[in-house]
This record gives sequence, C-alpha cells and structure tokens, in this order.
Amino acid sequence: MINKRLLIKHLLAHNDENSFYDKKLKIDFSSTEGKAKFLKHVCALSNSNPKNNAFIVIGVEDENNKIIGVDFFDDSKIQNLINAYLNNPPNVQYENIAFPHLPSHKVVGLVTVTANSKKTTLIKNIWKYQSNTIFFRDGSISMPKPIHFTNKNDNSLIVAAIEKHAQNNIEHTLNGVFNFMNTKNSFNPKYKVFKEYFVVCWSGKEKIVNKKTFYSRVDIELINEQVRLFFSALDDVSIRFNENSFTIIEYVNLGIQDRFKHYPLTKTIIQFNNNASYTINTELLFKTPKFNSKSLTRIYTKNNILINKLKQNTPLTKDDFIYLKKVPGSYLICYLNNFKDAKSILLDIKPLFKKQDKETYLIYKETIRVLRKIKYS
Repeated sequence: MINKRLLIKHLLAHNDENSFYDKKLKIDFSSTEGKAKFLKHVCALSNSNPKNNAFIVIGVEDENNKIIGVDFFDDSKIQNLINAYLNNPPNVQYENIAFPHLPSHKVVGLVTVTANSKKTTLIKNIWKYQSNTIFFRDGSISMPKPIHFTNKNDNSLIVAAIEKHAQNNIEHTLNGVFNFMNTKNSFNPKYKVFKEYFVVCWSGKEKIVNKKTFYSRVDIELINEQVRLFFSALDDVSIRFNENSFTIIEYVNLGIQDRFKHYPLTKTIIQFNNNASYTINTELLFKTPKFNSKSLTRIYTKNNILINKLKQNTPLTKDDFIYLKKVPGSYLICYLNNFKDAKSILLDIKPLFKKQDKETYLIYKETIRVLRKIKYS
C-alpha cells in the first residue's frame, strides 16, 4: 500500500514538474476557467502516460516547493466532470493528504490520473478550449497537439520506482497513529484496525441531540495511506462501524428564524476487503427543505440589505454582526426554494465574508461546501 504523504514528498523531490506530474497552488472548480484548466492537465497527463499513473499535487508553491496546503475537498463527483468533457476518460482520484505541520483544516490535494489505452480528447467546448482538442505534456507544460501526434515518452520505470519508495511500513503506520492521537487529544480520538491491516483514526466533539449521538469538528483518516477521508469543522456527523466497514453520515443544520433541523446530507461507506483493498462509496441523501415563500422573501430582502451595507462600507450594528452568520445558510435555503439569484449572490459575496472574523468566514465556506455537494441532486 502506498503512503500518499511519502509519494508527494518523492514527487516534489523529483526535480521539477515534468511529463508525469504537475503541481498547483490551488485549483478552482467553481469557475468554468478553473474546470477547463484542470481538464486540460488531466487530458495531457493521461495521453503522456499510457503505461503508468500520473499526478497533480495541489497546495504547493511553484517557486520553492513550499507546502502550504488547501482546504479539504470532498467532491465525490469529480469523475463525472471528467466523463462529461473527455473522450476515452482516464480514471481520476482526488485525495486529501494530511501533513503534520499544516493547520487542521488544511491538506495537500493529490490527483491520481490512470490512463486507458486510447487517446483522450475533449468532447465539447469549455472556456477557450475547443472540442476534439488533444493535449500532451511538453516537459512541464500541457500543450495542444495534432490529433495524429504520437507520445514517445515512457515514464513507467521512473513512476514505478517512485511508488515503490513510497510504500507504507509498520513504522510509518505507528507514527501516524501516535501523531493523530496526540494532536486530536481534545476531541476524544479513537482508532480501529480492519482486516488486521487497515488502521482508521477518527476524532470529534460528541454531543447528544434528541437521544442521538453526533460529532462535530470531525477528522477521519486512513493512516496506512495518510489520506484524510473526512473533515468538517461545523456539520454534525454520525459514525458507525463493524468488522468490515466504516460508515459516516453527514448532517447539515438548516433553517430560518428559530426553525432549524438536522438534514441528512451524505452517507459514505468505506468497505474493507480481505485482499488488502478497500472501496469508498458516497450516496447523496439530501432532500430539499421547504419553507413558506413569504417568510423567505422577507429573509431574502433582509440579506440583500445587509450585503449592500457591506458593499458600501456602511458601519454594521451589533445585531447586524450577529445576523451576518445566518446569511450564507439562509441564501442557500432561498436558492433551494427557487430563489434563482440567491446562488449567484452567495458565490459573489465571498470577498465580503473573507474580510469578516474567522468564524463568520468559516460558516460561509461550509455553506459553499454543502452547496457544491447538493447541486448534483
């Protein structure tokens, strides 16, 4: 089994970006341009590496290889994006890799691209890239090439050597367990061994709601691979497990005024197999909550007035600051109840919330994360 943290270190140590790996400070999946650039690199890496895996490392400064991390990204539908825009799509896996020196909410993103035997091309236009375009890696750059272009690179031996040196061992696993238990000691850390091989560690702040146990500030990691499976600073999570699987159900607390309720958001099942392999399946459980349109109209108007205050740098009252924390969630509810402009407003106000205190901005980011996950429903 490959220790993904070691793999990233070996990739970063292997000179600079090349035909089998790329590094990025961040990737913007919220914009068409960001998606297009990501698809370009995936297409190029797939075509340039038909016999081996290729990689994109996210959260690294280009000039000096400094690891600064990115926010946890848990979009299980990323393969859908690949399949929608690429012909002969590679298998693409996005993983969140924990590094001890990073803040708890930061990880390094690792994208693994596994090609098939055929050339990958764009199916349809996106941003400035035209359909039927084919990309290859020209050194460290993803470049469009003629459709008949033949790849002459063979990185299979180099990548195989890097992956071999990144294999996990007992020392790495034990160090990972102890590090997790020590750094999460304020949140009741636990661990369990599955199939005498896999070690899962998790932590969270426990609370009882209507006789049900939930956890907040949840962190779940597969220690063998140093992969963070789940992280949420605000949403509530239920956890259950048996000898073969580990199940996470994430809930989101939504409502208006004083009418709040826990709504199931996603269910993730990690199934451990006897052949030292595992699978992760995520199911969207969310059902849109319905609210009175008159009440939502009042809230929508109140939100817009407050946002205009922020845009005009009008001083906020104490009550305004308190209500500001409710704005992202109430915009989300409005959007789900057919206030179509609410989504664009919610996305546009990011710079305004980024200027607020840490808790208010965290609430905003968590709301965007929920929006990203439920938009597939």
